[in-house]
This record gives sequence, C-alpha cells and structure tokens, in this order.
Amino acid sequence: MEQTVQVDQAFIQPQEHRPRPFVSEADGIPLIDLSPLSSDSVNTAVPETLVAEVEAACRDWGFFQVINHGVSPELLRKAEAAQRDFFALPEEEKRKVRQDEQNALGYYESELTKNVRDWKEVFDIIAHEQDEIDVVGLVLKNKWPQVPLGFRETFEEYTKSVEKLAFRLLELIALSLNLPPNKLNIFFEEANSLLRLNHYPPCPNPDLVLGVGRHKDPGALTVLYQDSTGGLDVKRRSDGEWFRVKPTPDAFIVNVGDVFQVWSNDKYESAEHRVSVNSEKDRFSIPFFLQPASRTKVWPMEELIDDKNPPRYKELNYGEFISARKDGNFKKLEVENIQITHFSRA
Repeated sequence: MEQTVQVDQAFIQPQEHRPRPFVSEADGIPLIDLSPLSSDSVNTAVPETLVAEVEAACRDWGFFQVINHGVSPELLRKAEAAQRDFFALPEEEKRKVRQDEQNALGYYESELTKNVRDWKEVFDIIAHEQDEIDVVGLVLKNKWPQVPLGFRETFEEYTKSVEKLAFRLLELIALSLNLPPNKLNIFFEEANSLLRLNHYPPCPNPDLVLGVGRHKDPGALTVLYQDSTGGLDVKRRSDGEWFRVKPTPDAFIVNVGDVFQVWSNDKYESAEHRVSVNSEKDRFSIPFFLQPASRTKVWPMEELIDDKNPPRYKELNYGEFISARKDGNFKKLEVENIQITHFSRA
C-alpha cells in the first residue's frame, strides 16, 4: 500500500538518508562523572582516570555524556519550562523576534541542512553581544521576546552556567591531549559562542524527514541538554551505523567539532550526527556551541606535530570557514589535503 505523504516536499530527505523505522540505542557512548573536579578550574589536580576517560571518549566516539557537572537541576527545569512556553506562543508573537538578513539571532522556522529543510523551529542567543558587525556581515545583538515573563533572565543565567561548564570541559580535553589545561582558552577571548533552543514538533511522516539532517559541528565543543523524548542519532565510526543517544536525566551530551579536529591534527574527529523526529511527541533540546571569534586563526597544535605526524591542516580563519559553509551549506572546504565536508548547527 502506497504511503500517504503529509509533509511538504522541502522536508523530505533523499532515500539514502532517511531514518530507519528503528534505530538502536547506542551502546558504549561514555557516561563521565565530573564530580572529581573539586573547583572551577582543572588547574588543580585532576585524577588521571578522568583524563583517560575523556581521551578515550573523544578518540573513539567524539561524543560523551557528563553527570555531576555543576549546572543545577533547578536551572535545567527552569530553562526547559521557559523554552516550552516560548515555542507554545502564537506564530505572530514568535515572529516579533524573528531572524532577518541583518541579525541572525532570535526565532527561525525554516533552517536547511544539506539543502533539505529541517523539521524544527529554533531560537538563537549569542553568549556575548558585540557592538561591531561580525566579519561574516551579521549583527550580534540578541532579540529578547517580551513573553514569556522571565525568559531573558532565565537564559542569561543558563548561558553563563553552561559556558562555565564548557570551559572546564575545554581544559579537560586539553589535558587529554597532553597540553597545558589553559592552552586553548586564548582562542575564546573573543568568543562567538551560541545558545540554541530547538523545538521538534510531532511529524506525520517521521520516516521521510529529519529534525536536523546529518552534519558535523563547526566549532570546538557542543554541550547539549535534551529532554526525555530522545532523537539524537550518532553515526558510529566502526561500521557507519546510526545509533540513538539514550537520554540520561540531568546529563549533558558533549561532542567535539571541526575546530578540535584541526587542533588535534585528526586525533579527535568531529562526529557526524543528526536528529530524528517521531509522530507522537514534541522534542526539546538546548545546545551550547563553544565557538571562537570569526577572526580567530586555527591550526594543529605544535605539541602534537612531529616527523611521524606532520600537520594535516594549514592555518585557517574560522570566519572564512563559516562563510564558505554559509554560502553553500554543502560546499567542500579544502584545507591542505583534507576535506571538511559537514557544517551545520544541530
């Protein structure tokens, strides 16, 4: 019997990229307990076992989950409630803070990944507003809605708390590469880090569309909070199969992006992932993207380079990298003899 298609053609994925009816939950994505970190900085003594866990997770998966991370459960509940309240507003209310050609922050409902429309709506918040126009030509000023009440205060608090966690993770991953813990912090003295609120409504044809198409993240780290619905799929490197990341209450999911792939000279590969939707439940997630400023130069760390492991990347400008992706969505950016082909925010 022929399937009845109830979604616009713009959302339909090519046959080879449509999700299977059932995706197994990933077995082996590490769950790392951060409670051994007794202070705000890992400049103090860090257990070697914790560093080893992080190293193995970044090397083998590019993804891991963290618990006892320092972000309060009460703040997670508050943020999730504010997110749900915003996306429940009437369309005309949400469009008062819609993104436009001058300012890419705020509400948006028609994002593309690989030139196919994603089944979601989003709200973007930059962690640190800037007065000047970014090198990619965008204004970096947040658009705060008047309703729901307390929305701005909630997400300003949330952003500060998760950014603090992101820097602790940055230092941990630096240690896992045998670098000084604060070695990479200088790249974020003028950061373009972004918080994104995602809403994935129920879909009548979940086998034909994706909440976000397959992609890799461009920045350094993504720190994601997801609700209990689930839908984040990771492509396993060993066999290319897609596996679902099972939601862990109050945990954050962390993945390394393209910037870390360059820094580590391919020791840590940016992991491909996507978001599946379902026909019954809304799904909500809040990723924080730790990203350097657009003018930042990125290159393999000299401590990781030797005669047996020569640099695989030339120095690249992060803003130019962003622009190349923005212009084409699925253009290949050749850096030395390596091609980084995936670029999107998920």
